Amino acid sequence: MIRLWRVSVSLLFVASLSSAQEMHDHSIPERLGEVSFPISCAPSVQEQFNRGIALLHSFAYASAEQTFQGVGRMDPQCGMAHWGVAMTYFHQVWSPNLPPPAFPMGQKEMLEATRLGAKSDRERGFIHALGALYRESNGLTSSMRTVAYEQAMAEVARKNSRDVESQVFYALALLANASPTDKTHAKQKQAIDLLQPLNREYPNHPGIAHYLIHACDSQELAERGLPAARAYAQIAPSAPHALHMPSHIFTRLGLWNDSIESNLASRQAAHQHGDTLDELHAMDYLVYAYLQTGGDKEVSQVVQDMKAMPKLNMSNFGIAYAATAIPIRDAVERGRWDDAASISVPTGAPPSVVAIAVWSRGMGLARTGHVKDARENVDRLRQIEAQLRLSGDNYWSTQTGVLASEVMAWAAQASGDPHQALVLLRAAADQEDAIEKQPVTPGPILPAREQLGDLLLQEKQSELALKEFQTALAEAPGRRGALLGIARASQHNDRAELY
Repeated sequence: MIRLWRVSVSLLFVASLSSAQEMHDHSIPERLGEVSFPISCAPSVQEQFNRGIALLHSFAYASAEQTFQGVGRMDPQCGMAHWGVAMTYFHQVWSPNLPPPAFPMGQKEMLEATRLGAKSDRERGFIHALGALYRESNGLTSSMRTVAYEQAMAEVARKNSRDVESQVFYALALLANASPTDKTHAKQKQAIDLLQPLNREYPNHPGIAHYLIHACDSQELAERGLPAARAYAQIAPSAPHALHMPSHIFTRLGLWNDSIESNLASRQAAHQHGDTLDELHAMDYLVYAYLQTGGDKEVSQVVQDMKAMPKLNMSNFGIAYAATAIPIRDAVERGRWDDAASISVPTGAPPSVVAIAVWSRGMGLARTGHVKDARENVDRLRQIEAQLRLSGDNYWSTQTGVLASEVMAWAAQASGDPHQALVLLRAAADQEDAIEKQPVTPGPILPAREQLGDLLLQEKQSELALKEFQTALAEAPGRRGALLGIARASQHNDRAELY
């Protein structure tokens, strides 16, 4: 039985946020659950160190950084304090590749952690593992560093099989390296096998519940994540991220009312905490769920609220993605193609976000018969695709390629070439289905396979359309577009049988 010194962490919200941690920084909740990470530093810093670990498990990176820095001031000889600060720069799951500004800061902290060392082999193992991520070498890519960290954490977990945090941090390392192209979800299943037994024994540990949800965020595994989804918000009920995270599983299972409730609560808490990123993230998932229930009025209100928000930092990927996707979901899912064509391309946003706006414009133009203008947007998407590929961002490069193929398909349809349109859309659907979504999004704004079903219906191939809609629904249960498509295709088939 794993022994755990349990410390219940109850915290008052601290409003200050560090701009360096804005990427995915969840504000401090009043209750963080029960965690323990025993260290051999001065006994007086143990409670504050546990506080920092709890904040890490809720992805409250800026506040965790401040807490670990405080530990270092209280005990200047505590190497693990510097390990903790360096951990706050490593945003696993959300953005495992270290952003350039954070890397030298992390290296500096790890040099100090290594210099000071620690009294226990376990602590030295944690320092060594993170040192593998931050070590000096210009020849190492970000992915090579995260793999080295995972391998080192595997050794920490093996040597400390009875230590909870060793197992939990190793599970998180596995998730950081889970490939979106691996539809067997091998690393996610490894993480689940580590976390589920711990979850039964330590039901109030926030990291265990949190990471189980991330591990199960796929159609194959979503049912296994439902208990953790139901529990996480109760473990940290004041945390915007804890209130939101269950909706990842609810979305996968088509539990729209549960998702709406989850994201309404998360949005309110994030707004109260001044957490713009979490508020927009919840709003994006909220719009997605409202659209599936036909809540057009509610969607319009969220879009208006988003447009009324103060000037947003569009250089921040998470903020830019949600702020861009929300009005596009509203236009595209409701078939308002003129509105889709008039979407503004965000200034200063990352290329992967710009691509979504360009796609919206191209789709709107193609679906309203403006073929030449639509193809100009395809050219721009191909440029962004190449730019992302050159930068090493293969995931978003692939996604942008799918978007370009979709616009090309509808442009071909509008120009009287339905065969080419079907070829392009089928290839796009197959490519999209072969890669998992990232946590930033509840799903594609308009799944390519749903589009393929719509195109087949336009070409009066209702039996083939029905199969595509059924496949789309199996991948994303409860989606309104697929359900309506099945109804329309079935109606066409019934009529055909009468003649």
